Amino acid sequence: MANRSSSLNLQDDETSEPRQQGGRAIVLLLLLLLAAVAGLGYLGYRILLRTESAERQLASVSAQTAEAAALSRQALEKAAAADATARAAAEGREVAEVQAFGARQEADAARQDAGAARQEASVAFASAAAAQAEAERIRKRAEAERNRLEAALGQIAETRRTALGLVMNLGGEHLKFEFDKAELSVKDRELLSRIAGILLTAHDYTISVNGHTDDVGSDAYNKGLSERRAQAVRDYLAQAGLSAEILSVTGHGKSLPLVRGNSDSARAKNRRVELAIANTQIRYGR
Repeated sequence: MANRSSSLNLQDDETSEPRQQGGRAIVLLLLLLLAAVAGLGYLGYRILLRTESAERQLASVSAQTAEAAALSRQALEKAAAADATARAAAEGREVAEVQAFGARQEADAARQDAGAARQEASVAFASAAAAQAEAERIRKRAEAERNRLEAALGQIAETRRTALGLVMNLGGEHLKFEFDKAELSVKDRELLSRIAGILLTAHDYTISVNGHTDDVGSDAYNKGLSERRAQAVRDYLAQAGLSAEILSVTGHGKSLPLVRGNSDSARAKNRRVELAIANTQIRYGR
């Protein structure tokens, strides 16, 4: 029994040793597996950390890329705006140069026109000065002629200056018309011949023969009588050599008395013929 028991123990020992070795192998394997799992976990953790870091870097890079793209777009927009501004400025310069060229041409033309205008003004001024000098010369000559005529005619009958020129009054003591008549007497013709001789030496004159009457009779009758007497004087002056073109006739009747009143002396002075002698080159009444 004891031997059998020993034999059984021996067998158990022999059997338990391989079992122990197998158990240790399993434990070792498990430890290896745990170590592998732990290593893989750590490696995964490291990979996860690296992945997150990479993702963060990628996100940062993406943000930087987006910002760079935005800045690039802004730069492109600014560049396009600057280019448009440059083109507009260039076009503006071209327009300004064209306008400046046109302005210079206009200025040159204006200067030429101004020079021509100054020349014309100078010529006009010289012409005006010459015309003024000529007018002054004519005026002085006409004034001297009028003074000469006034002095010469004043020796024959009353002669006075008016705004219209010289007026020669041939009253009743000079032209002695018969009552209600318009014929000239021999003495009247002699008087008018002397007057015509003086006037023939004058130039640039017109002569108006004006007839007047006293207040006796109607207006119509006196007007007709004054016209007939003035016409008789005018016709004789024309026959004496004065141009008919410079002679005119007006009958005033009793409308323009020389003196007021109805006395014989007043009426005698109002019965008259007046010669108005005007120089056509003088403006009277100045």
